[in-house]
Amino acid sequence: MARIGIMGGTFDPIHMGHLQLGRQARGEYGLEQVWFMPSGQPPHKKDHKVTAASLRCAMAELAMEGQEGFVLSRFEVDRPGMTYTAQTLALLKERYPEHDFYFIIGADSLYEIEGWYAPAQIMAQTVLLVAGRAYEQDHPDLEAQILYLAQRYGAKIYQLHCPQMDISSEEIRSLAARGADLAGLLPEKVIAFIREKGLYTKRGDG
Repeated sequence: MARIGIMGGTFDPIHMGHLQLGRQARGEYGLEQVWFMPSGQPPHKKDHKVTAASLRCAMAELAMEGQEGFVLSRFEVDRPGMTYTAQTLALLKERYPEHDFYFIIGADSLYEIEGWYAPAQIMAQTVLLVAGRAYEQDHPDLEAQILYLAQRYGAKIYQLHCPQMDISSEEIRSLAARGADLAGLLPEKVIAFIREKGLYTKRGDG
């Protein structure tokens, strides 16, 4: 039996914050591997065109080179239609009953999880590892949200203790579109790939 961390997301593009979070989860909770799992057709990403899965997977593979215990999983991108976390977790448990899965998310997702498809099913099927970050005053603090979800759903939720990079994939796409310097935000090979393919610019539509 192996302890496997799941890092889901569009990874459009994958960045240093994702890698930092994966390393912290692996070290802090003794995970044998962290599977980076780009989403196929994410149901919540309707504000922009998502880059083709093949390109997002290629960037993730480049980013993970030399990172011990990191694995690219095409589990979601190879499934047809919309991909929902609850369904993914159920299918993972069916295919890999010998593994214990830990779902790695940011605190923003923990505040939003009740709006996801079948949240009770998600929290019944996995342990949540949550990275905290500062939020606006109208959010409860992270400990209060963890307690609330644990009491309502019986969720198993543990915090990840790592510094949060104040950068998002959306900001990186905006910087890339302007031709700005991306050094330090992404691995160098990913930066080169974005430039080579013309991603996030008018000529590179993904």
